[in-house]
Formats: sequence, C-alpha cells, structure tokens
Amino acid sequence: MIKTGMLIGDRYEILEKIGTGGMSDVYKAKCHKLNRFVAVKILKQEFSENSNFVQKFRIEAQAAAGLMHPNIVNVYDVGEENSIYYIVMELVEGITLKKYIEKKARLSVKEAISIAIQVSMGIEAAHNNRIIHRDIKPQNIIISREGKVKVTDFGIAKAATSNTITSNVMGSVHYTSPEQARGGFSDEKSDIYSLGITLFEMLTGRVPFNGETTVAIAIKHIQEEMPSPRYFVPEIPISAEQIVFKCTQKSPDRRYASMAELIKDLKKSLIHPDEDFVKIVNLTTQEETRMVSEKEVSQIKQKAETPIAKKEAMRLREHPPESTPKKSTPPPEKKKKQPVVEAREEENDYDPRMEKITTVITILIAVVIGCILLYFAGRAVGLFTPEDTAQTQSETTESVLMPEVKGKSLNEARTTLEKAGIMYTTEYDISTEYSKNTVMDSSVEEGAAVPKDTPVVITISAGSEGVKVPDVTELSEAEATALLEKEGFRVKKTTSVSEEIAKGDVISQVPLAGEISGVNDSVSITISTGSKDEKVQMPDVLGMTEIEAKAVLVAAGFTSTSVTEVENAEYEEGTVCFQSYPAESYQPQGTDVELRISLGVSYSCSLTVEAPADYVSGNAGVVLTAADTGKVLFSTTTTNFPVTINISGIKTSDTGILTISYHVPVNPPTTDADGNTVSTKVTAQETTVQFTKES
Repeated sequence: MIKTGMLIGDRYEILEKIGTGGMSDVYKAKCHKLNRFVAVKILKQEFSENSNFVQKFRIEAQAAAGLMHPNIVNVYDVGEENSIYYIVMELVEGITLKKYIEKKARLSVKEAISIAIQVSMGIEAAHNNRIIHRDIKPQNIIISREGKVKVTDFGIAKAATSNTITSNVMGSVHYTSPEQARGGFSDEKSDIYSLGITLFEMLTGRVPFNGETTVAIAIKHIQEEMPSPRYFVPEIPISAEQIVFKCTQKSPDRRYASMAELIKDLKKSLIHPDEDFVKIVNLTTQEETRMVSEKEVSQIKQKAETPIAKKEAMRLREHPPESTPKKSTPPPEKKKKQPVVEAREEENDYDPRMEKITTVITILIAVVIGCILLYFAGRAVGLFTPEDTAQTQSETTESVLMPEVKGKSLNEARTTLEKAGIMYTTEYDISTEYSKNTVMDSSVEEGAAVPKDTPVVITISAGSEGVKVPDVTELSEAEATALLEKEGFRVKKTTSVSEEIAKGDVISQVPLAGEISGVNDSVSITISTGSKDEKVQMPDVLGMTEIEAKAVLVAAGFTSTSVTEVENAEYEEGTVCFQSYPAESYQPQGTDVELRISLGVSYSCSLTVEAPADYVSGNAGVVLTAADTGKVLFSTTTTNFPVTINISGIKTSDTGILTISYHVPVNPPTTDADGNTVSTKVTAQETTVQFTKES
C-alpha cells in the first residue's frame, strides 16, 4: 500500500498521487539524494504478483530508459522493493493535451501544427531507437508550463526487431490504426496514424470516429472513410487537411514513410498553410491494372494450343455451362501489342489440368489452416504442452546467480560480472568507509537470480573526495543531462552560437571532463544554438495566449524566456500584444524572443444617480450599471436618492448602460385581468454612460 511520506528505494519520498493508468499509478515524489522532485510510476498492487504484468512493466522501463530527447519524458531510475515495482521519471509540471483541448474546445491551426511538430520529434527519436509507442493519444502528451511538449507513457512499447512486430495490444480505440484494430501487424506507421487522429482532434475539438462500443469504433477505423476536418471547421487550411488525410490512410503504405517526412510537411504548413503541397501516393502497383508482356502473351497462346485445351474449348462452345450466361461475341478488334490483364478471357484459355492442381492446392492449404487452428484451440484448453515450447520459455527466462562483488575493485567486479554473463551499469558515491573505485553495493544481492537481459547497478566509491566528471562535450543536450544526472550531478545550462558544434549539442562543460567533483554538485554545460548564419523564419504569435505562443516559437526553433505584462487596448487580456522580432523575418535559431502579455485596459465609473422626475419618495428603486456586453458591474435597491456609484478595474468595454427601475402611482387605479386592483406600475429608464480610462 502506497502512502504519503513513504520512502522508496531509500531516496524517493512519496508526496501525493498525481495520476493513474490501466496498470500503474503515478506519484509526485522527492529524491533526497539529488534534492529534486520526480514522478514515480508504481505498478498497481493487484498486478504486482502477476508475472505477465511485471514483465510488461519491466519492458516499459527498459524501452523508455533507452530514450533521451527533449520531447520525451526522461526516465531516471527503475527498481523493485518489497514487491513494489517502480519507475522514476522526470516530473513535468503542466497539463495533458487532452485536458488542454477540452479547456479550449479546439486549438488554433498554428498551435495544433506546432504541438504536432514537437510530438513528431519525440516519436521520431523513439523510432530511431527501434521503439514503437503504439498508444499515441492526447492523454499521453504533456504540455509543460514553459510550452514544451513531451510524449510519455510507453506502456505497451516494444523494441522493434528487423521484422515488423505483431501485437495483439490495442491502445485507446479512438486513436488506434486499422491494422491494430484488426489485431494484425503494427509498426512505426501505426504511430503516424494515431498522431494524425490526434492532430484531427486538436484542429476540430472532436475525434473522427465515435460509437457506442469499442468494437463499433474499431470497425469504423477499418471501413469508413476519414472525414475532412474542414467539414467541422471550414477555416482549416488545405495543407493541414491533407496532412491529416495522409497520416490516416487505411493502407500503411500510403501514409508518410517516416516521422522525418511528416515533420517536413508540418513545418512547411506552419509557414505556407494555404499551399497544396502534400502528396498522397497512389495505390501499390499490385493493385493497379498491369500490362502483359509479349513473352507472357506467347506463353498464353502456347498453352491454349495444347490438345487438351482445344478439346475442352470445343466442348464449352457446344455445351456452355448452365450457370454461366452466354456472352455475346464482341466486334473484331485490331491486334494490340500489349493486351491488358483485365481483358475478357478467351474461351480457348481454359486449362482443366491447371484447375485440378489449383483445387488440390486449395484443399491442402485449408487442411493446414484447420490443423493450425485446432492446435491453438487445443493449447488454449490445455490439451497440448509441447516440450519444445517449455524449453523455449525456459531459455527466454534463463537466469544466473549474482556473484559476490561488494568490496572488490571496479576492475575485479567487471571481470566477475562479465564472466557470469551479467549486464551491469555503474554509479558513484562519496564514501569514507570504502576506498576509491571499490564496489560499495549492488542492486541485486549476492546469490539472487538475475535474468541475463536485466542490467545490475553497482555502486562504486568515489572516495572521500568526490566523483570523476564524465566528458559530455559534443553530446546532445538530452544525452549530456542524462549522463551527468546519472552520476549524481545537478546540471546548469546556458546557450551559445557555435560554428563547429551542431545545434543542440554541448560546446563546453565546467568542471572539465576527468575532474573530481562532489556528488550533488553542479556541472554547467553550454548548448550550441547552431551557426550564427543559420536563420529561420519568425512566426506571428500576436493574439495568442502565452502557452500557445511559446509552443509555436519552440517548434519554429526559438526560445522565449522574457515575458512581461503590460496594459494594451488592442489585444484581449492574456494574449500576446508584442514580440521583439517581426513576423516572417529571419533570425538565428535559438534566438530569445521577448513577449509582452496584454493586461487589457482598465476603466472606472464614477456616477451620482439622482431620483427620476416621476419617482415617489419611499418607493423601492433598483439602480443597475452594466457593460455594453451585458456584464453587471453594480446593482443596488434603494428608497433614498441620490445613489453614488464608484467602480474600478472594468475590463469589458469603455461604455455601459445605467438602468433605474422604480414604482410610480397609477391614477386612477385600474383592475388587471384577474380582477386585482393595480395602484402602481414599474417603469425603467436606461442611459448610456462613458467609462473613464484608468491611468
């Protein structure tokens, strides 16, 4: 049972529950070793004793731990304690894309495309590592407070082999690809399909296919045509529409070949939204009409001239089958050099021997399929337990015993572990008890069984002085950060232009590689923003919210760290009213863009309301002031005039309506439709008032 204040792994203090999934819960925790907040994903108790779920949980950890990218939630640690299986991840403060869409109803085209670019970059990094997500959906995409978009929850991801992976695992049915819905093959293009559905939802605020059951929705993904997002939102540009269509083609071969191709079109759509540049490939050549070669025509003629074929052709002319209607003889045509395969079959092409062979082959195939189905049905009910299957399972889960490494030197421990066939990783810690480069501890106790494909973590003493700083120059920002944090350092980052180092890679570090530094000390790294001559086009973010503008700028290659709030009458409150570089100008990549957020304009209203001319003292009167948008700013009921009104901080408009409602006598009294005597009636006066702009 996970409780607040509980300490896991002797370092992670559970603070609060922040999320839940199908097989795990996510908690906010504090790492006391590195003094930072993290997210800890813990396998639910009901699954922890199920070996299948535990194995799936470990696969998730191993797959995610191999990924390092700014648009992917980083994994810091993985472990098990008292049957509690956990993964420690980067804590991203923000909102899921699903909740963000629900909050805004639908996103602007620029914002949707910008978010899609960042998601694509994260998925591309996974695909480059032969990892397929298989569950891309807005719930698994987080937008941080800084506008950074990150993909999370590689819950059913598996490392891809040289062959396309087959999986019976289906993600959320609203976003699943047709091949996943069928339970068939799925590969990188399944992620492209799911991202296309996610982009559709960002643009329209709804999913393309819905139904009462998951099966009904899955069938729609397989059979129904993709609706156009422009049907729901006509102002969506054609490039965005065509990108959605290409991502969501039923045939994987007709989708984007890779995430890199998709990113290229998304960036082009961001700059030239109204251009029709997206090319959707035609059907594969196997599905098209094919021309028969002259050699094939000759072979067909030779087959038709065999004695058996001629005899059968004669029989068919004299006694045509009753089930086949007789065809009218077409008019004679000139001989063509390349007749089409789909042309009418000639009556003398019939070969009974070939038909018999085809029939026998069909029967054999049916028998083989039947045997296979019978075999798997038998296994499902426990009739078959072949030894070779048991042997394969045994080989898959082959384990070795953990040798003694504690107290040995690092070199001795390496030799011992490699001889035993155990994979390992190292981490350092300061120690006065153990000499430098001596093994202090290991993540697996001596004598415990270790699966051959599971790495063991051994803790090495850095002596009483500290840890050797690794060399992270020319590594990517994500790789450098992960490596330094793994060794126990805190990372500080700055940026600089570099002609030699590629954008996003580390130019320099302080302390230098090889120097000794204390655990939890800071290492400063300088990240390259690329060549000063490398420029990209500045997007137009005026009128966007702060989070929208930051997402667009990040996707275009810029940063935004300077944000101030100012009064502005032209732009709505909470939207960008100023950007430090004009839209469509070209600026160096990584340029910091100053943004100013509009506070709107504040107005005040100061009035003294006198009694109307026909008002009778002592009667109740209602004095109400409202903006011209209808928003009520002031309301009171009084029997004494004058009434003083003082309102400040009005944001709605610069004019309003003053309304006074009151009772006046009716002379002589009248009788209403119900026979009641009416001696007074309600009257109202409306006056337009001008508000004063506050300084």
